[in-house]
Amino acid sequence: MPGANFKIAVVSDIHGNTWALKAVLTDIKKRGIDKILNLGDSLYGPLAPAETADLLIRHDILSVSGNEDRIIIEKDGKSGYSETLQYVRNSLGYEHRRWLKSLPFSTTVYSDIFLCHGTPGRDDEYFFWIIFKDGKIKKAESELLDLVQAVEEPLILYGHDHTPNMVTISQSKLAVNPGSVGLQAYTDDTPYFHFMETGKPHARYSIISRENSGWVVEFFSVEYDWDTAAKTAKKITGPTGRSGSEPAG
Repeated sequence: MPGANFKIAVVSDIHGNTWALKAVLTDIKKRGIDKILNLGDSLYGPLAPAETADLLIRHDILSVSGNEDRIIIEKDGKSGYSETLQYVRNSLGYEHRRWLKSLPFSTTVYSDIFLCHGTPGRDDEYFFWIIFKDGKIKKAESELLDLVQAVEEPLILYGHDHTPNMVTISQSKLAVNPGSVGLQAYTDDTPYFHFMETGKPHARYSIISRENSGWVVEFFSVEYDWDTAAKTAKKITGPTGRSGSEPAG
């Protein structure tokens, strides 16, 4: 296990946005970070899935699978799904698919850091939020404790809701969502219609340091060419930007 002053960068929910990922990787490199961890939902989106996969593979970024990484594999070769899913599948080559299939549901690194996409038990469940018909609320600490009761590691890294967040659970565990690299706002119909947004288009990621006093978490937002990314998405999905009914989290 690396000692004090060890730093890791954490990314999540890239969603095929290679413009945002390149900007984040450049920013991480400038900061001299030791390791990059990726929390999933890397390729699904009407942008540049193959180029995004190439970057992640080339940089040997340790990744777990997200719910929409799973969807790409589970529905590969089937018809009747969204235009975006068809586009992503058609864009990916053999090596990209093999990489996706190799991703674990969750994993542990350095013996004390647990990685998952949604929650430790489900890749399509929000860790921090409960969605109701009339809105969303934060989970109570007792509910968070139930989620992580089987997790022994003191640091839990998760994504899925695209919202940067840090919460201490019963003084024994720290859970961190680095935010989304490539998708800063989305709507979803499950279990009820709701939206998630950060309010700005910047790519998000986190740097976490292990220091003598404990974990130190920093959240970063990075400018990138979001106009080109948006134009690319519109070319693929049409003027409305709608890409079908697959989940966007």
